[in-house]
Amino acid sequence: MNKLLTLISIFALGFTSTANEALRWGQIGHRTTGHVAEQYLTDKAAAEVERVLGNESLAEVSTWMDEVRSDDAYDFMAPWHYVTIPEGETYETVEKAEGGDIIWALEKVVKELKEGNLTQKQEEENLKILVHLVGDLHQPLHVGNGTDRGGNDVKLQWFWSNSNLHRVWDSEMIDDKQLSYTELSDFVNHPTEEQINEWQSTSIRDWAYESQDLLPQVYDFPEDKELSYEYSYKNWNTVEQRLVKAGVRMAGLINEIYE
Repeated sequence: MNKLLTLISIFALGFTSTANEALRWGQIGHRTTGHVAEQYLTDKAAAEVERVLGNESLAEVSTWMDEVRSDDAYDFMAPWHYVTIPEGETYETVEKAEGGDIIWALEKVVKELKEGNLTQKQEEENLKILVHLVGDLHQPLHVGNGTDRGGNDVKLQWFWSNSNLHRVWDSEMIDDKQLSYTELSDFVNHPTEEQINEWQSTSIRDWAYESQDLLPQVYDFPEDKELSYEYSYKNWNTVEQRLVKAGVRMAGLINEIYE
């Protein structure tokens, strides 16, 4: 009986661990972008962020939009994590989604933050939305082509385990490096002054088009859909670039808001 109880406990622990891992998908990437952004805030913007968020950092709040998915009061934000722009279309020509999308939501919260006149709670939530969605917009599959739910329907093997294309880009390539978000930030955060100025001079819609332009590379995988070392090797530089660009641009937006 004792042996049976031990086996049951081991199984339960393994199941719980797996479930908790699922809840953490994408967190390292989001926290990395928030941590990078903190390095490029002006003194005034950093002080304003501290006023709004208190003891929480941009890295800490970067996952808030995912965490509140369990609260029905925030169901209206569900479509804000992505946008669908079919191949050959632009955001300006495509039919807009009911309830908004990631571009609409980002432009909305930036406008409201610049205008001010928000309650403390509204300002805090808008800033948290901004931090999360800038990260999402730089993950190429959050700008979907309208055929497979941003790669979620592309079932494949990632290092011989069942997965899907969206999950590979959201978390698995990042998680497999076994780095903390601060370590990953240190690895990627080396832009030149010229790059910083160039990246911050572009618009939210430009960032979406960059992600759209990366989709052919994202979908370039073997017919057997068995992805492992080669796919990661071919795409890791792109993952790093998207993380650091998101952080630098996030800081640029916040600096602009609180100038």
